[in-house]
Amino acid sequence: MDNEKIQILGKELIDILQITTSPVAVHLVQADEEIPAEIPQIDEKTRHCQMVDNSRRLGTQFYSLLDNQMCKGGAAVMGLTEMSPKLKNGEVYFNLNHFASLDSAKSTMERVPMVPANSVKAILYSPLEKATFAPDVVLIIAKPGQVMELSQALLHKTGGRVNAGFAGKQSVCADGVAYPYLTGEAGVTIGCSGSRKYTEIQDEEMIMGIPVAMLPDLVESAKSMFGSYAC
Repeated sequence: MDNEKIQILGKELIDILQITTSPVAVHLVQADEEIPAEIPQIDEKTRHCQMVDNSRRLGTQFYSLLDNQMCKGGAAVMGLTEMSPKLKNGEVYFNLNHFASLDSAKSTMERVPMVPANSVKAILYSPLEKATFAPDVVLIIAKPGQVMELSQALLHKTGGRVNAGFAGKQSVCADGVAYPYLTGEAGVTIGCSGSRKYTEIQDEEMIMGIPVAMLPDLVESAKSMFGSYAC
């Protein structure tokens, strides 16, 4: 799928479902892959969830390296680095009183989707309708009613169910990017303490991660189900 087609699908998706911020294209740049020369590096150190939020609201396209990722847990689940032992074994969340025991914290962290460590050297971000690269995953932050329509459109042709496995931890990174990247399946997640604190994701918004391969059928089905997009 070429860039022009991806941009058109992004515009159509916004218009059909009346999403108020852009779907975000995310590409995990492999260790042996070149970073596109025309895409600038982000000029600050911030969190993955903030990068997604800035791209969807402000329309910015950029790439980030590990050094740009303030949240190393998010960087780890997306393959930029190894996860720290204290986060991996649940100690961090146990000490924050998010779990009653270290065992329950560890049990949760063992089920977090994680791209193999150090297999990714950079991450590209862009509003979908402006993307000049082929994304792996499209992240959509929208209201529950819109996520419902997205889910219905995803299942329109093939049927099945949409995954909604989450723990309120590592949400925009692991659930939103790593899960669809690793499985080829769409997933819905509710956000986490960090993404709710550090971004402008609203209480009434959810997150959906969609493998880019699903995008053409998703948009075609959404047109059929919910009417033609605005010209």
